[in-house]
Amino acid sequence: MTEYDHEPIRGLPGDLPPGEQILWQSAPDWRTFVRSALFARPLMVYFAALTLLAVAGGNLFGAAVIAAAGVVLQGLLALFAVLVARTTVYTLTNRRIVLRIGVALNKCINLPLSQIAAADLRPRGQGHGDIALTLLGRHRLGYAMLWPHARPLRLSRPQPMLRAMPDAARLAETLARACAAAAPEGVTTARTAPAARPAATAGDPGLQGVAA
Repeated sequence: MTEYDHEPIRGLPGDLPPGEQILWQSAPDWRTFVRSALFARPLMVYFAALTLLAVAGGNLFGAAVIAAAGVVLQGLLALFAVLVARTTVYTLTNRRIVLRIGVALNKCINLPLSQIAAADLRPRGQGHGDIALTLLGRHRLGYAMLWPHARPLRLSRPQPMLRAMPDAARLAETLARACAAAAPEGVTTARTAPAARPAATAGDPGLQGVAA
């Protein structure tokens, strides 16, 4: 038994209302997540540099301690990334985006598509990417509530972020179309960032279509 066994539909707090359908559902790729969200590579370089400095200074014991600390830190980051990937579900329907997040305390955040002004894609390599969501108007989502599913350094106006998504370019396009369809007539909402996107390949994980 887990805390998610009560979910009538994976990643959702309740059954879908009439007329709502799931368009896409997935979770972060933990390897991409640990690299992009937790800065594992820069931290590894930092500890390697400290280790080399200690060796150059003749402090072999200190070098061993620093290297061991770096290895432990990398292991903890990887463990946290795996837990995030296992407990996170991002769901896109024709009406909203639902973020089921939280390693220790799980919560579901509902974002109506009509309230999404922009979906900005940042490619992370191998078809993966982060998608930051800009919301219309004011909202009560705090940065601490969203982290690590939040755009970095946007503290005053936090932006929810879909982290380390497989086939992110196709998802961004699907999200933009869904937002356009959900917008009131004459209102333009979500756009995708003009930045270059990785091309989807046959080997990339595809969008997961789920019947409601």
